[in-house]
Amino acid sequence: MASCSSGKKMYASEAIAEDVLIEAWTRYDYAPNHGPIAIYLCEDCGAYHLTSKGVMNEKLAQYIKEGKISRQKEADRWLNRLKKK
Repeated sequence: MASCSSGKKMYASEAIAEDVLIEAWTRYDYAPNHGPIAIYLCEDCGAYHLTSKGVMNEKLAQYIKEGKISRQKEADRWLNRLKKK
């Protein structure tokens, strides 16, 4: 697999990168002003990357505002609890 000189993970499409961005927010508890907030097309490798700089991704901002991220986190917590039984 090719790699980027930035060392960042490479995603083949904008849609995949956006899905990964949203998944990261459901999986991890980011401190304020930390963690990835957007995606961009890299001029060096031609793939998409996540970034903590710039304007927050519109879909991510909408999911946070609507509570979808927090609901998914809660669902994942319960799923993990049930798996342990």
